[in-house]
Amino acid sequence: MPEPTRRVAPCSLLDLSPIPEGGDAALALHNTADLARHAERWGYRRFWLAEHHNMPGIASAATAVVIGHVAAATSSIRVGAGGIMLPNHAPLVIAEQFGTLATLFPGRIDLGLGRAPGTDPLTTRALRRNLDGDVDAFPRDVIELQHYFAAPDGGGRRVQAVPGAGVDVPLWILGSSLFGAQLAAMLGLPYAFASHFAPAMLAEALAIYRERFEPSARCAEPYVMVGLNVIAADTASEARLLRTSSQQSILGLRQGRPGKLPPPAPGFEQRLSPAERQIVDQFQSCSVVGGADEIRAGVTAFVERTGADEVMIVSHIFDHDARLRSLEITAEQVIANPIGA
Repeated sequence: MPEPTRRVAPCSLLDLSPIPEGGDAALALHNTADLARHAERWGYRRFWLAEHHNMPGIASAATAVVIGHVAAATSSIRVGAGGIMLPNHAPLVIAEQFGTLATLFPGRIDLGLGRAPGTDPLTTRALRRNLDGDVDAFPRDVIELQHYFAAPDGGGRRVQAVPGAGVDVPLWILGSSLFGAQLAAMLGLPYAFASHFAPAMLAEALAIYRERFEPSARCAEPYVMVGLNVIAADTASEARLLRTSSQQSILGLRQGRPGKLPPPAPGFEQRLSPAERQIVDQFQSCSVVGGADEIRAGVTAFVERTGADEVMIVSHIFDHDARLRSLEITAEQVIANPIGA
């Protein structure tokens, strides 16, 4: 009897332009462009960047600008936002920014949209200035954004995005709860779930999205991308050590001490209190860490469990060369030899 067919899920990368201890934003942005060039060569489908503000360890706050930097450093890989936190912005401004990017780099720009502020309340206030930004207006803002990207209809539209009107910028809805799943389903848009840091509602959100999906001109069928932390190395013990950088960052952030990405700390996991261990384990429950065999088996199991159409890989690693090696091993295991092939 033939074995059942397994899903073949392409892999993409999410980068926050991490600033390592001892480094600065210039180094982080240089590393981001270098990482994107390698990702393109290794066959990753997309390279996305995320909007975060007032974070000492993240250099991708001006996300549209960094997307332009990465797109200019590469030639074929899709580049996009994963995502833009739309309540922080006027939809017209985002339409103009991403319309410009898609005009400069046609057929390569994605726009993922989230409704969280991507920062703390004080910084949210500074971003919005007049406090009119409203996360509850997110569905309306998404529809307004779609309106600006629509092709001119000859009706004398009084407010236009230039560039933007008629430019092909695929929209995605991002989420870590049920709200985004419902909105993506209603609008017939692809859905990306942030299971790499907020996995609690993953299964329920995907089920709601698939059950309620309404076909659209953009998507005839549901399309799901799921986030997965992946840290690979030549040995499993080295991979576990590399993971301690992101674990330290998680605890620092949850304890109100955000900072630059720290170097690996031998013995760090053994020193965690039960409460700290729970925080780290909950945050990173969607993770695959190890050598080549563990990576292939772990990613395969994750795709089969979620039914993902695409996997968005996240690898927070202190040393740039170690990060490149991690993503090279991952590519060798799940891109050069695709899952399900």
